[in-house]
Amino acid sequence: MYKMIVCDLDETLLNDDGTLSAENQAAIKAAAAKGVYFVPNSGRSYTSFQTELATLGLKNQANQYSISYNGGLIVENAGNRPIAVNAMDYDLAATVFAVGAANPNAATHVYTQDQTYIYNQQPVDSAYLKNRGVQFEPLTSPDFTRFKSMNIMKIIMALPSMPERKQMRADVEAQVDPAKLAVTYSSDRYVEFNPAGVNKGTASVQLGKLLGIKPAEIIAAGDNSNDLPMLTAVGLPVSVANGIDAVKAAAKYVTTANNNQSALAEVINKFVL
Repeated sequence: MYKMIVCDLDETLLNDDGTLSAENQAAIKAAAAKGVYFVPNSGRSYTSFQTELATLGLKNQANQYSISYNGGLIVENAGNRPIAVNAMDYDLAATVFAVGAANPNAATHVYTQDQTYIYNQQPVDSAYLKNRGVQFEPLTSPDFTRFKSMNIMKIIMALPSMPERKQMRADVEAQVDPAKLAVTYSSDRYVEFNPAGVNKGTASVQLGKLLGIKPAEIIAAGDNSNDLPMLTAVGLPVSVANGIDAVKAAAKYVTTANNNQSALAEVINKFVL
């Protein structure tokens, strides 16, 4: 029996316009009624999906949980109480940020524990975030010292093409020991940098251990490369129909439905209800 579902949001649970379908809502509520945990596992901040949690009846609820920043933070939904904080070393984050800030084509995001900041905003990226309820503060200066006393969860760069994202990774790894970083790609727009060993999979297992849930009792659903670590860490890895080839290859089940067709409801109806 599966006891927990960890699920990516963008391009997996949510429609392309950022909305949550009625079918997915009903299936998640039915799973919760059976005592199965539903845990958003997103690269985004927990602050950006509070509306979805409210719709699901999970907002501000004790003994319900969310994972943010590709595993950088686990919170209990009641009061958004931190359960685990897996922050970046300041000097590491500062170096990664400096490489991004030097590229005029990149919108470089800094995610602290509770806030998102963007240096060199790009219209397409900003519109994508706003469509998903992500609030952010523009950075007008590349001076990184303002973050010295903050928990830095991750640094990411939005770039229009995969060759540019791969080049950004190479540029960062020319300045930083690659062994210190966990690097992923997401949403066909981002290259993301977390500390080594921090990812959606380690956080899923970490939360499961706190709840007495074994990896074999967890379902994980995703679509992109930052979801791969959680798919390889759990008992039932699932790719939605619109997942990239590597995610489909890692999955034990690939949905018939894509993210715009309530793919998660398909999973819950088949394996939980």
